[in-house]
Amino acid sequence: MAPSFDGDGRRGIGCHPRIILALLIMGGTLAYHYLGTTEYENEFTGRTQRLAFATAEEEIALGLQSAPLMIRQMGGQSRDMQAQALVDRVGAKLVQSTLARQTPYRFEFHLLADRETVNAFALPGGQIFITEALFRLFKNEDQLAGVLGHEIGHVVGRHSNEQMATSKLWQGLAQGAGVLLSDGQGNTGAQIAGMVANMRVMKYGRDDELESDSLGVRFLIEAGYNPEAMIGVMEILAKSSKGSSQPEFMSTHPAPENRVERIREAIAKYRK
Repeated sequence: MAPSFDGDGRRGIGCHPRIILALLIMGGTLAYHYLGTTEYENEFTGRTQRLAFATAEEEIALGLQSAPLMIRQMGGQSRDMQAQALVDRVGAKLVQSTLARQTPYRFEFHLLADRETVNAFALPGGQIFITEALFRLFKNEDQLAGVLGHEIGHVVGRHSNEQMATSKLWQGLAQGAGVLLSDGQGNTGAQIAGMVANMRVMKYGRDDELESDSLGVRFLIEAGYNPEAMIGVMEILAKSSKGSSQPEFMSTHPAPENRVERIREAIAKYRK
């Protein structure tokens, strides 16, 4: 940093206002992340997390509030009552056979009418969804259990809650870095900082997917299902994504073929 001179000619250390602003933004972001979030020791994963919502009740309320919109966006509830009953039965068995039953979450399993989008997802608090497009690709009940077990893993892993806190952290740091890197002429610095932050958030998303795979294997074994069915699910996902895949580092999900090895490791671990 170049020296500056004050009004009476004495040498001093100057600091560009842009640097001060950047440090304030980044410092405030870090302070909020550690003072405005909740530290939580997760009994399912063994990890210490920073959470945007302190209680399970807040997660449940958010999930229940968001569920109707998600259902509408995915074509509504399936009209196949027999298929919905199977989803309900398998989901209930997974919850009741595992420690998930001891959580306060309100697990509800929704079969969605969408026959085009191969997808399953979970909202905070226990609302779990699977599309008919994915459901109709399963060869057996164990594969359905594998997907539902994976989504239960997201709920008890409190992944959405943690990602909300993490996203705010990286967005704030990116904003501060963008100010720091700005040359006053364009926003290239902000774009670079934003891209790096986005890639970090996606990395956390991929880690969550692998963690949920492991929890899904654990839940399958505890509920008496065949955990190798998860490998079959990965084959289904890989086949359905052909022609539309992108590099893994640009995705929130690991490539299905790269998840198989980790699933095999989890099977060996939990079968012991």
